[in-house]
Amino acid sequence: MATIVLHSINRTAQTSARKCFIQYSKGASTVESHLAFFHNTSIRRLTSFPAARWAPKVRFMSYGISGKTEPARTKRGALLFAGAAATVAGIVTGVIHFQRAEMASVSPKAGEEDMEIAAKCKTFMCPPCTDVKVLQQKKGEMCSRMEMLIMETQAEFCRALEEVDGGKFKVDRWERKEGGGGISCVLQDGKVFEKAGVNVSVVFGDLTEEAAKQMRSRGKVLKGKDGKLPFCAMGVSSVIHPKNPHIPTVHFNYRYFEIEEEDGTKQWWFGGGTDLTPTYINKGDSVHFHNVLKEACDKHHPQYYPDFKKWCDRYFFIRHRGETRGIGGIFFDDLDSPSQEEAFSFVKSCAKTVVPCYLPIVYKHLNDTFSPEEKDWQQVRRGRYVEFNLVYDRGVKFGLATPGSRIESILMSLPLTAKWEYMHEPPKGTKEAEMLELLRSPKDWV
Repeated sequence: MATIVLHSINRTAQTSARKCFIQYSKGASTVESHLAFFHNTSIRRLTSFPAARWAPKVRFMSYGISGKTEPARTKRGALLFAGAAATVAGIVTGVIHFQRAEMASVSPKAGEEDMEIAAKCKTFMCPPCTDVKVLQQKKGEMCSRMEMLIMETQAEFCRALEEVDGGKFKVDRWERKEGGGGISCVLQDGKVFEKAGVNVSVVFGDLTEEAAKQMRSRGKVLKGKDGKLPFCAMGVSSVIHPKNPHIPTVHFNYRYFEIEEEDGTKQWWFGGGTDLTPTYINKGDSVHFHNVLKEACDKHHPQYYPDFKKWCDRYFFIRHRGETRGIGGIFFDDLDSPSQEEAFSFVKSCAKTVVPCYLPIVYKHLNDTFSPEEKDWQQVRRGRYVEFNLVYDRGVKFGLATPGSRIESILMSLPLTAKWEYMHEPPKGTKEAEMLELLRSPKDWV
């Protein structure tokens, strides 16, 4: 974030400038755009919604690929902030002497970065997989930066879910003897969520031939030494199965993979996505969900959302049923361009959407009533969810093919209950038939 530097100004002037900046930041960090779809929701529910926890922070910087125009709201923010700074400078000029006030991007000192990492780690659900001192020593490496991001994402999402449910996540830390480990956070049989899981894993070692074969099938050229491919993989993944059939299931996963080849060079890539699986279609929910994802994608490239939306529809397709798992979202894999820094920045933007794209939908339907028939339909749709995860999901396949993987964490994505009915087909003209038709012909929501 851009920082204002005030040279040779007394403490009172510095405090005034800081207050101006904080006032503007608070004014700009609103969430009206994300709550616009709540037009049928009561004012009471809106005002009780804990929006401040996930309101986007103002950043005075340009986004996206080289040559992309800076967003208008960023320019307006910079002008307003510059005006505030000028006002303060005008007041103090007649009282004290100062050299200049300028906008600059200031990098914290090494010691300050170490303190920031240690402070952040205390806000996580538990200490990170990697020792804090190691994260501090290797703070510039992508593996360390990605681990901090996934731990932060896990903590933010878990606490947002705990707030709406009233329950507490069980934090389960595990180790992998081949290298690395993970942290599984699971809330089961809560008031709102039948099963909610948010997992972090950081594993390393040598890639098995089966796992390497899966990657080669995707076009990866991997050259190991003596049949070995040292790797490091990490990610955060979550699947939430609510009790109420009018609250959708949500899934997200963001991951980083790094492989060291025979000559010492490293291949790296990012992958992930967020998608929604409702039991019943709600247009407002669908538009809101996709709009939040599109906004995050558009910060980096205008083609990201349309491309990754189509990729999501193709990926989460149950071929033996001829239908998608849900209404999609975004999905991407093997992302290694335009640069590692830009790819990481994009993944970070996506990870920041997991609360604002989902929690408003949960609050909107929190008190919806439902019938036994609607609950039965939810159970049938959950059966389809299980089929996709066990038959097609790439992450499940990789986990099962990796020695030392924790099966409980891999299968955390499965619902607590599900149902399979022989030759089930909803009657024509029903809400269930409408939902099934939509799953057989995905549509654009934005």
